[in-house]
Amino acid sequence: MTETRTIAESRNFIEEAIDKDLIDGVYDHVATRFPPEPNGYLHIGHAKSILLNYGLAKAYHGTFNLRFDDTNPTKEKSEFVEAIKADVEWLGADFEDRLYLASDYFDIMYEKAVLLIKKGLAYVCDLSADEIREYRGTLTEPGRNSPYRTRSVEENLKLFEEMKNGVYADGSKVLRAKIDMASPNINMRDPILYRIAHLSHQNTGDKWCLYPMYDFAHPIEDAVEGITHSICTLEFEDHRPLYDWVVKNTEWPMPPRQIEFAKLYLTNVVTGKRYIKRLVDQGIVDGWDDPRLVTIAALRRRGFTPESIQLFVETVGVSKANSSVDYAQLEYCIREDLKLKRPRMMAILDPIKLVIDNYPEGQIEYLDAENNLENPELGSRSLPFGRELYIERDDFMEEPIPKYKRLYPGNEVRLMHAYFVRAVSCEKDADGNVTVVHATYDPETKAGSGFTGRKVKGTIHWVEATSAYHAEVRLYENLIDESKGVYNEDGSLNLNPNSLTIVPDAVMEPALKEAKGGDSFQFVRNGFFCKDPKFAAEGRAVFGRIVTLKSSFKLPQK
Repeated sequence: MTETRTIAESRNFIEEAIDKDLIDGVYDHVATRFPPEPNGYLHIGHAKSILLNYGLAKAYHGTFNLRFDDTNPTKEKSEFVEAIKADVEWLGADFEDRLYLASDYFDIMYEKAVLLIKKGLAYVCDLSADEIREYRGTLTEPGRNSPYRTRSVEENLKLFEEMKNGVYADGSKVLRAKIDMASPNINMRDPILYRIAHLSHQNTGDKWCLYPMYDFAHPIEDAVEGITHSICTLEFEDHRPLYDWVVKNTEWPMPPRQIEFAKLYLTNVVTGKRYIKRLVDQGIVDGWDDPRLVTIAALRRRGFTPESIQLFVETVGVSKANSSVDYAQLEYCIREDLKLKRPRMMAILDPIKLVIDNYPEGQIEYLDAENNLENPELGSRSLPFGRELYIERDDFMEEPIPKYKRLYPGNEVRLMHAYFVRAVSCEKDADGNVTVVHATYDPETKAGSGFTGRKVKGTIHWVEATSAYHAEVRLYENLIDESKGVYNEDGSLNLNPNSLTIVPDAVMEPALKEAKGGDSFQFVRNGFFCKDPKFAAEGRAVFGRIVTLKSSFKLPQK
């Protein structure tokens, strides 16, 4: 029997249920699965399900399956299959040789449907879709029996085989379970098990023109694979009686158990597949992996790490009640993960020239700079320094506002890793915009020299002009306007017009020229950035901001 963890460890309600099943001998092992439909890209909510199911299997020394629930050929694509596999692998959920397709079980499902017919528990119905809805009743009124409910076993077997053989047109007949049209649970009012669809399937080709419905297929898939605990989200709670009915009446020796948990709802993001598809089709985003989305592919491209997603899922926890999680909590987790892992580099997003008038012309010296002040193990690098530098435009003001501590005429600041400089004057263009700041430096104040003669209140970052690396920078905000919510009154998305700002020519220290697609860094004062792997593959140097450096968000106390 699989060993459970010590009682002293904190348990969520799913773990408590699994512990009881193992102690009571209901199961002698734990087997979980993640069963996505390959009709779109996975999003952050799916990440919770993946990590929960994989984490349970790992904790109980059990097995974890990745299964594609490919029972609906109308929306499925091989592109989505490959994207999902990549996402699950990236998150660290190891499915090894345990990759399955629901469509591989179509023969078994058909046999089980025949078994239900033979047991008098399923029948072929000729009602149209509209008539079936009408006969089903409402939440307050019972349904009515179909006039075809009393067909004999022999007639149902003949009709069902003819359905399989392509005798009938789409929508002309369905196979329904015979349960209870007066059930208070509408899902149990003779649900449809099979529908006719003359469509080619991405795995089985043209073998079938008869496809199972999800509520019939899913429990059989779990049972075939020996899944012990079918962990799913709360919207399937009302479907559990049907799940149990199917596995019981199709006669599986060790029926799986369905347990529901609360879905992950993230504020002010788009997760609905049809909405994302519309954004992609309309060119509002540049694909399912656009960094402003919260698909797993988009988060990976933006620079989120598997560890940050794992931390996020852990901090959200597992509960039975639906609730929304602030997007800032996800940002908190990526900051926590990156702050000790990534080097602190210098990049100027809105550059103006700083000329140090008393520094020797043509001279370049190399200064030592720590890569991460909080993590000495990341070492240091050499920075070129010369007479002409770039600084941020907002690091100089000709007429400073109160409490301004950066450069202005007569004021002295430290150049990070370098010297004290004092602003002297500035040059402007025809529109009055500052283009060049002139300053002098004090060679006695070199960083690391031990100089203690005086102190300055401000420190600014810089990039040496002649060796500067030029690249595009993209600044992302939420795709949705937070102040107005996700949807407009007409149901359309309330898009934020400022969700993307492109800085076409930022200047960076030369070491960043060696960055590869997917490499991430902390840019001093500007946030954490990632070299966009999609653009890098196209030969473009684009750095996208993962997250800003600071937030007022605090992790909720449990």
